[in-house]
Amino acid sequence: MTIKQFNATYLAQEDRILFRFNTEDQEEYRLWLTRRVTLFILTATSHLLTKKLEQAHSIDAAKALNEFEKQAILDTVKGQNATGQSYEPGAIFPLGFDPILVMDVTCALTKDGEKLAYIESTSTEEIDDSVSMDFALPAGANLNLKLTGNMMRGVCFLLDQLRQNAAWGEAILTAKNDVEIEVNSDEKKSSNISFH
Repeated sequence: MTIKQFNATYLAQEDRILFRFNTEDQEEYRLWLTRRVTLFILTATSHLLTKKLEQAHSIDAAKALNEFEKQAILDTVKGQNATGQSYEPGAIFPLGFDPILVMDVTCALTKDGEKLAYIESTSTEEIDDSVSMDFALPAGANLNLKLTGNMMRGVCFLLDQLRQNAAWGEAILTAKNDVEIEVNSDEKKSSNISFH
């Protein structure tokens, strides 16, 4: 599955984000993201992408590089939105037309397409430029997306804008170790792919 576009909308009456993406094959997937799931995605992916950079750079340099890459994605997204390109709905709905509630999500870096359990024992050259996200769906179903680092940053930019509009507050990362990540909400207010 080659992803073409992402789209997300905050729906106040549901207090959820409708997250959609389409593929080159005109398939469209529609998911409901809750506050908890959204905050986890934002925090976990930022942590993982920074950890990947720390394999080749100092901690301060990795954080600076991560911020630089976020800004580059922001500039790209703004440029794409300025062209007025709109989201193209799909014609085929593999999961059905109605959005499906994401029950949980896990995120991991990958090596040779497989999820990494530990980062430290792996050199940065061996780590793929992608993040694997597993969406746990009702009835035990699972949807896996492998997104490049830049694509993941674009998705996070979109979700973060909606998080701010929804006044969901910010997530706080508590890393027990490099594999186990907890995300708590803090009640303070705070290429060819197109994002809308």
